[in-house]
Amino acid sequence: MYLCEGITPEVLQNAKRITIKVGSSLLIEKETGRLNEKWFESFVQDVALLHQAKKEIVIVSSGAVALGRKALKISPDAEKPDKSQAAAAAAVGQITLARDYQKAFEKFDINVGLVLITTNNTDVRSQYLNLRDTFDTLLSVGAIPIVNENDAVSDFDIRYGDNDRLSARIAGMAGADLLLLMSDIDGLYTANPHIDSNAEFVSLVTEVTEDIEAMAGDVGSNFGSGGMRTKLLAAKIARSAGCHMAILNGKPLHALEKFASGGKHTLFKSVDNPMTARKHWIIGTPHPAGAVTIDDGAVQALLEGKSLLPSGVVGVEGKFVRGDCIKVLDKKGKAIAMGLAGYNADETFIILGRQSSHIPKLLGYKRRSEIIHRNNMVLL
Repeated sequence: MYLCEGITPEVLQNAKRITIKVGSSLLIEKETGRLNEKWFESFVQDVALLHQAKKEIVIVSSGAVALGRKALKISPDAEKPDKSQAAAAAAVGQITLARDYQKAFEKFDINVGLVLITTNNTDVRSQYLNLRDTFDTLLSVGAIPIVNENDAVSDFDIRYGDNDRLSARIAGMAGADLLLLMSDIDGLYTANPHIDSNAEFVSLVTEVTEDIEAMAGDVGSNFGSGGMRTKLLAAKIARSAGCHMAILNGKPLHALEKFASGGKHTLFKSVDNPMTARKHWIIGTPHPAGAVTIDDGAVQALLEGKSLLPSGVVGVEGKFVRGDCIKVLDKKGKAIAMGLAGYNADETFIILGRQSSHIPKLLGYKRRSEIIHRNNMVLL
């Protein structure tokens, strides 16, 4: 596997940050309900090689509920699933799954971090931003986040329920260039290939149209909760965040190696990259939540492609919160940029005109050095 020398296909070679979704049907042996150790070992080896090739990896992993049911000797009831039993199984299975990942990646001197998520964490803006900062920090120090829905506390009526859509939200949150859905099918077909011998394989999708959606069948598994419909929903979410997505058959050993060598898959290609998609969203914000006024030196710094630091801010308007889109004005009141605030209005007022090194003393904490990072800013 020559990932360091030339990764194919092209989207994998160009991707810096990759989210990989692993389904339960791959991780768990159908007959025993235990971890498929041989497959898992090959998967970890492939991910380690991607990591060595300087790719930043986020893994969205199923399997906790199945492992917990095995440990607790709970048999799933397909007719009337017991939500409390599933939650209890998740609580037990998450420990087992996290330990398995930790032990496997330790062999390659790679740290992993467990991140359990509910819909609130991705829908509430402040929690979304905290998660994004956590991902950025973990990845910056070379760790691999292992993500799953927190079924032990999730409201089963409003939970994601499948890791396809969750992985797409995580890919967007983490700023991934590529999302890989490792499943028990090798991609999208014009019909369900398990029941229709005339189904044709679709290798490339440039837009998720009604015709594409009509191709989705109920392709699932004994352990997983997703099907092709959820994968198409995931494609929509990922593409809107500027992230390419690929569906590939994860059943063979070293499935990622096969994908890297151009193996069979369906690619959902995004027009934008994550940075461009974010900036399109910023520039399209109709009603910015507030504004900051900056001095001439800060104006020049922004024109040179730098971030906005507290030292260059001379005024604050509005009641914005961290993550809101705000305007950047020069001293004459002319709007020169728009961007996502790194601090709320009250915090920004306290630290304006001061050096970034003073932030911890002034606020009692520090999230980042910038009022607006250059990656979250668009010049007007």
